Amino acid sequence: MTAGAEAVRGGIRFDRVTVAYGGTVALDGLDLTVEPGEVMALLGPSGSGKTTALRAVAGFVRPASGRVFLGDRDVTALPPHKRGIGMVVQQYALFPHLRVQENVAFGLKARKTPRAEIPGRVAEALALVGMGDYARRYPRELSGGQQQRVAIARALAVRPGVLLLDEPLSALDAQLRSGMLAELARLHRELPDVSILYVTHDQIEALTLADRIAVMDRAGLRDCGTPQELYRRPRTEFTASFVGNANLLPVTVSEAPDTVDFAGHPLAVPTGQVAGGVTATLCVRPHLIGLGDGPNALTGILTEVQWRGSTHRLHLDVGGHRITADLRELRETPALGDPATVHFAAEDAVLLPAGAGASHD
Repeated sequence: MTAGAEAVRGGIRFDRVTVAYGGTVALDGLDLTVEPGEVMALLGPSGSGKTTALRAVAGFVRPASGRVFLGDRDVTALPPHKRGIGMVVQQYALFPHLRVQENVAFGLKARKTPRAEIPGRVAEALALVGMGDYARRYPRELSGGQQQRVAIARALAVRPGVLLLDEPLSALDAQLRSGMLAELARLHRELPDVSILYVTHDQIEALTLADRIAVMDRAGLRDCGTPQELYRRPRTEFTASFVGNANLLPVTVSEAPDTVDFAGHPLAVPTGQVAGGVTATLCVRPHLIGLGDGPNALTGILTEVQWRGSTHRLHLDVGGHRITADLRELRETPALGDPATVHFAAEDAVLLPAGAGASHD
């Protein structure tokens, strides 16, 4: 490798990074640290700033303000080829006229790796992704999933300390995506020192792979935590709705302890220090709702039934509000238009105070 393009160690740090295109702010004052060896998913809708953040790390965009660190190095002003990172994008970007082994060797040659080392490094990278037997094939002779494995091998061949993945599975069908998720998880276990920044709009990918998830929206960071924290105890309505499916019910906190009112129904849920009379949002995950009588029972009209193989999804109208329940496959389902009762346990509900949709930058 050339001096200045050595593999980075020590993770990634965004220090109040702002990126603007013309008069449009694409990333607004991002403060975020990816620890050494950590997989951090940037999760959010289109236009949320997640890809801009990744491009700032790669060196493809220059921040208007703030700094980007790789380990202890301030790389804000460095060109991409001097940052010593690996990157995989959604369209693979393999050279069609080069064989697999030549594609994987490309980055090594660009970094002036000693020629004698290149064959071994290529074989090592292809073995990591299970593509050692395909070294002499051309990209056109590979499936989409195989091409993506080669792209990952090319990124790993330079032995980066930081790996950037930009929607790497979005072009694959559902079955291939599932298989590649398992492969990426295995790679993370085998490369525990590599910090990975993973951009996706797919919550399943983020929940499956990430050690922590940074939830992005409107050019800013809205929440950050482990997948379990964000799923089980979301801190904002946006997080609750974007990390997994959620019932978000408008409630008023009652004067009685640990009680709220939803559409005229008293519900027993933990309210913490929220004062009586305050409006709030109650978050309950659909798979935590049961059918029939029980604690916090709610009766409504069944408006939709979806069979999903191992589960049924039921939609009920309760006082003009829709409640979704995901249930193990039912032998018999209530008829549309009939009344149905669902329930949930107090400990499975999370109260989000008014204003909990605000930024947590």
